[in-house]
Amino acid sequence: MNAETSVNVKIISQDPSRFSRDQRFEEILQRLRDCEGLVERELDAYRSAHADEISIVDTGSPDRKTKTDYLLSIVIPVYNEQATIARVVSRVAALPLNTELVIVDDCSTDNTREILSRLSGLKNVNVILQEENAGKGAALRTGFKATTGDFIIVQDADLEYDPRDIPPLIGPLVRGEADIVYGSRFIGEQQHDKSLIHRLGNAVLTQASNLFSGLKLTDMETCYKAFTREAMETVEIEQDRFGIEPEITAKLARQGFTFVELPISYQSRGYDEGKKIGIKDLFNAIWCIGRYGISD
Repeated sequence: MNAETSVNVKIISQDPSRFSRDQRFEEILQRLRDCEGLVERELDAYRSAHADEISIVDTGSPDRKTKTDYLLSIVIPVYNEQATIARVVSRVAALPLNTELVIVDDCSTDNTREILSRLSGLKNVNVILQEENAGKGAALRTGFKATTGDFIIVQDADLEYDPRDIPPLIGPLVRGEADIVYGSRFIGEQQHDKSLIHRLGNAVLTQASNLFSGLKLTDMETCYKAFTREAMETVEIEQDRFGIEPEITAKLARQGFTFVELPISYQSRGYDEGKKIGIKDLFNAIWCIGRYGISD
């Protein structure tokens, strides 16, 4: 044992780069071990701090569904979100709703998959690992097919969108007032996106979409899209990347489903923080608006 130890020490001292690699690997392992209790700690703290802000859906009538007799499927597409994915999952899990989480990892190259392997053991959490990186649309297509809930909503994994907005968003679905609910960042008193470029791009795409769809949306590109299962099952998603936003809007609008928009909160992040949409996605979205605004 002592001989082996002395040999190991000698090798490490002669190869500083290997020591550095081993040290980084141990640090990664330690972070992963710390993740075991992260969700539970985050969930407890989140519930305690925001108990008065997380509302149970008010159905408005004893004859309508209550929060215990429907299932809400929350689909979370993920790509390289090691810094936020555990917190997102814990905050969604803290909601006072009957939920299933369908998390689709789009072949992350950071430590996201290792973290998800720890989360997959949680109750009502389904983790799906894509074999290759295909884009948000492809991840959502996979996620939607794996859902079993009466209602479905999309949640991003980067903490730009606050899960506390989910209960009021699904309210119109539960009450039978709408088939689709979009959470808008651009209605209400507070301006949430400070980026002029983001606001301008979104306004152009939303207005172009409205011209084809006949809708009066203010935020077609929002992540928070909630659907009844009946509405979602009528759509076959073709777009693999961010073109899914105009595609799904156009296809649902052409079928005459009822849309509702509600205000949401939003914490925008920049490209240096991992924002993934680019100029090519903008042009593709314009193409999708015209393409799917006319026919499938």
